[in-house]
Amino acid sequence: MRNNDMIAAGLGILGVAVFGAWFMMDQTANAQTALAEDGPGPNLVIDVAGGTEGQIVIDLLSEVAPKHVERIVTLANEGAYDNVAFHRVIDGFMAQTGDVENAKMDGDLDLAGTGGSVYDDLKAEFSAETFNRGAVGMARSQSPDSANSQFFIMFAPAPHLDGQYSVVGHVIAGMDVVDAIKLGTGQGGSVSDPDYMSTVTVVE
Repeated sequence: MRNNDMIAAGLGILGVAVFGAWFMMDQTANAQTALAEDGPGPNLVIDVAGGTEGQIVIDLLSEVAPKHVERIVTLANEGAYDNVAFHRVIDGFMAQTGDVENAKMDGDLDLAGTGGSVYDDLKAEFSAETFNRGAVGMARSQSPDSANSQFFIMFAPAPHLDGQYSVVGHVIAGMDVVDAIKLGTGQGGSVSDPDYMSTVTVVE
């Protein structure tokens, strides 16, 4: 896991090219998709900084993916997500962040996307939740049970990911901020001088 670009391996196998077909769908309709309603929480509050500034609020689905949500809450409460880059951002697809080992803005970002956290990897918690616009999923390598700390936010629906990645939440505020996150280049979506999560907190 530590030597893989977490989601790149998994999504690459599923075919990043597949998202191109979805991207050619009616983007206007995608942009008008209603955000999910706030559930029982907890909520993850992300302050975004860099070229883009604003706040994203994610309703975490503890009843759907309890172990993954517990991991995110633990890392947020420890401050581990603070100053972590959105290291992989693909237009019309998703923005990925959460590499607390190798994507700190005050460090070397060359290995961003290859790390996790000090905690063990998690067993998959697949569910009937679908990867709609604003859905938040856990990044992983080829093994379904390799998610750790990284997560991604969908710009547009990607039903080919359903049942392949653990959905852990939905954006309930700040989707305009998500849309403004600096895009990466190439098929891999690697970002130079990326936007980042300046502070990440949990509201129960």
